[in-house]
Amino acid sequence: MENRWIDISQPFSNKIGTWHGDTPFKFEIAYSKEQTGSVNIGRFTTSVHTGTHADAPFHFDNGGPTIDQLDINIYIGRAKVVDMSGFESIGCEELKNIELAGVERLLLKTTNKVCVEQFPTKIPVLKENIGAFLQEKGIFLVGVDHPSVDALDNKELPTHHALYQHDVHILENLLLQDIEPGDYELIALPLNIQGADGSPVRAVIRPI
Repeated sequence: MENRWIDISQPFSNKIGTWHGDTPFKFEIAYSKEQTGSVNIGRFTTSVHTGTHADAPFHFDNGGPTIDQLDINIYIGRAKVVDMSGFESIGCEELKNIELAGVERLLLKTTNKVCVEQFPTKIPVLKENIGAFLQEKGIFLVGVDHPSVDALDNKELPTHHALYQHDVHILENLLLQDIEPGDYELIALPLNIQGADGSPVRAVIRPI
């Protein structure tokens, strides 16, 4: 079947990598068919920032909107995947020669190998100047294939704030290692969790 949807979300399992000190993902059968007489019933616990997820501005700004307050149309529509592998940091200087006319959602592929079960110790970061650059280009969603747009040990989160100040929303932990650069349709809907600072997403793309 041509033009099929491609899953670019990390699969949840009890071995998935998790932020140090955060709630690990755990799935279990809470009640078996033998116990209920009719059905198996599963349950899971997780941080909303485990695996592929959307950050809400409330994650890093107490005055920012929560995930349920964001327009779902942000996460549905045309997107462009660009290969930025080899860069330790990515900002306007690294993106200035890439054709971004008409792009509204930008997905940054920074590596050709992701180990879902191993949380990284170092990641490429987005420079603070990327917020203004993306807004100028008309881009309102940026996605990355690692757990954060800021350095893992950075408590100030300057890039998170810079993106929010320029109306750019964030997807993290996409699985882009097998994806060719180009134009795609994207669906990456967060769950409608009232008051939440983020949400897991099932992110899928289809070539245009």
